[in-house]
Amino acid sequence: MKESRMRSIVKGVTWRIVASGTTMGIVFLVTGNLELVASVGVVDITAKVLFYYLHERAWGQVHWGQLGVEPNFLQKE
Repeated sequence: MKESRMRSIVKGVTWRIVASGTTMGIVFLVTGNLELVASVGVVDITAKVLFYYLHERAWGQVHWGQLGVEPNFLQKE
């Protein structure tokens, strides 16, 4: 039930396309300023992909709530 780093990256990027597109659309509707839309979009995408990736990787280390996974101390190496 572990995810690869690449899967976490791809999930983050695809979600950012949807979520940042929504944010940029709202900024455009409110301001009509394409320069502001671009600025908000760049900052939004960069920051949130980074934070999403870190969040996913941290949760990948937590086994709580995963079915069929033994705690690390019980696994044989």
